[in-house]
Amino acid sequence: MTQARTAMIIGSGIAGSVAALALHRAGIEPTVFEAYDRPADNVGGELMLAPNGIDALRIVGVEDDVHRLGSPIRRTVMTDGRGRPFGEFEHLPDLPPSRAVKRADLQRLLRERTEAAGVRTVYGRRLVDATDSPDGITASFADGSSATADVLIGADGIRSTVRRLIDPSAPTAQFTGMLGFGGAVEMPSGGEPGVMHLVNGHDGFFGHWIGSDGRVNWFSNITSDEPIAISEARRVSSDRWLNRLRRVHAEDVPARDVLDRAGPQDVLPFGAIEILPPLPTWYRGRMVLVGDAAHAPSPVSGQGASLASESAVQLARCLRDLPGVQAAFATYEMMRRPRVEKIAADAARANQAKAPGPVAYALMRLLAPVARHTVLKPERMFGPVHRYRIDWNRTVTAH
Repeated sequence: MTQARTAMIIGSGIAGSVAALALHRAGIEPTVFEAYDRPADNVGGELMLAPNGIDALRIVGVEDDVHRLGSPIRRTVMTDGRGRPFGEFEHLPDLPPSRAVKRADLQRLLRERTEAAGVRTVYGRRLVDATDSPDGITASFADGSSATADVLIGADGIRSTVRRLIDPSAPTAQFTGMLGFGGAVEMPSGGEPGVMHLVNGHDGFFGHWIGSDGRVNWFSNITSDEPIAISEARRVSSDRWLNRLRRVHAEDVPARDVLDRAGPQDVLPFGAIEILPPLPTWYRGRMVLVGDAAHAPSPVSGQGASLASESAVQLARCLRDLPGVQAAFATYEMMRRPRVEKIAADAARANQAKAPGPVAYALMRLLAPVARHTVLKPERMFGPVHRYRIDWNRTVTAH
């Protein structure tokens, strides 16, 4: 196969938008196809952009805007449900701080940048099939329309249609046993700006920090026997969810204080927290995966958007530099797989400690002093992940 000159991107989320900007910079013409009929500018809560993700966004020209969008997180304080600290660490001082950013704000920024770059986004096109040929790949959409390009990039999330087309037997999203919620409240004293507070309670996990608007942003992960889709979760009244969250965190401080200030209008359910097990392959023929379609770690990693941005940029570099599509896809997968799978595996282990139960809870308190001097050291925790940098100008060679 010859080098790609055109690309169809399925999905206009963070991964798809960054891929579009990176491909455009690489001299490859992208077109984005979105299943929904309008931009998702008001969807989702807050997400974390780590230094490695911010650096990937620098390559596509949005780093400065990201710094203006979010709240810097320079320190993390971990407490038990009684408010007793068992871990506290500064983030790496020689790197820019991570930033807590509203997903809607980041999505809007990326959409504006793709539009300014002249990248075309076609809404209301839900992919149903794709057919390879020697000269390209043709995508078929639910409305009967079709489109053709040199490559097709699946940036269509954890329930990716492209992933199913590449490998019908590929693993699907896996429920972690937890539901996610978030919101923001007005509080007279919400803590120190720039500090992320994490509360490992008896029956749930809670986090809060001061947002860029001065309000206290919060999230909660609570256990559930069954997964609940976000659409189903949002059909349940906010009053019921708020009452359940208050019960779960009734003995957790300061989680209960934050929730006491919240009203039903302040509660945003995100449904089941899911992860994606490692895939056998990320590509087939002229189709390839990026972002959550290829790797979706637990949110506890704080790396979902950052890894998606990294992979989008690295895929563009491979398609830019390597002489054939297959060589580009193979090199891209070999370049990215070890990193994302290690981060996902570490996050999966950490996820199990979010609602540990009485015995593990007591053990965690006992081991905390040792952990502070070993595993909780900032360089050990963040160094290999946060120091990752992409050299855009360096030519990629085939692996």
